[in-house]
Amino acid sequence: MRSLISHLSISAAALLLIAATPSSIPGALTLGEGSRLWFDGTSTLRSWSCSADKIDATLNSPVDDVIDHTLDGKKVAGTVQVDFPVSKLECKNGTMNEHMGKALKTKEFTNIRFTMTSYDVAKGSAVTGTLQGTLQLAGKTMPISVPVTFGTAADGAMRVTGKVPVKMTDWEVKPPTLMLGSIKVGPVVTVNFDLQLQKGTTVTQ
Repeated sequence: MRSLISHLSISAAALLLIAATPSSIPGALTLGEGSRLWFDGTSTLRSWSCSADKIDATLNSPVDDVIDHTLDGKKVAGTVQVDFPVSKLECKNGTMNEHMGKALKTKEFTNIRFTMTSYDVAKGSAVTGTLQGTLQLAGKTMPISVPVTFGTAADGAMRVTGKVPVKMTDWEVKPPTLMLGSIKVGPVVTVNFDLQLQKGTTVTQ
């Protein structure tokens, strides 16, 4: 009898675990191939760009056809979270990689994370909206508003694009300097994103 109870308890726990996974949530969307996230900035010498070589993003909703509803201008999303490791920030310049890593305190805070708290969406000539949430950067979390445009992508995926300026000093990040201080990076970085959200297995970018 104890064996049976133990077996049933384990089975129930397994079912709860499965039920909690994103793939089992009716409106769960994960990142698809072709998704991009990159940063554009300036310096006293020239402009620069760094890309996130690894991104994780999920959107959960109690509604199954979340893509159709969103593209029709209806609010159905429950939670949205985007993560990427700072160590995977690639500036195509070893020196710049090193200085950006130090500025963003990579050894102490390994990830940058956006978490949505609310949003609005409207359908006009295009489907647009604003995501309200928090950005966790270099150990500090601050509120942020992100304008977005929703569209269609290949294989029934939903494309989410946009850009938002981020002033590094608001997150207590000191802009990097190079060449003994002769090259100074500007304090404002533009975060650009082009994400393909789809049902099914997550594709790590």
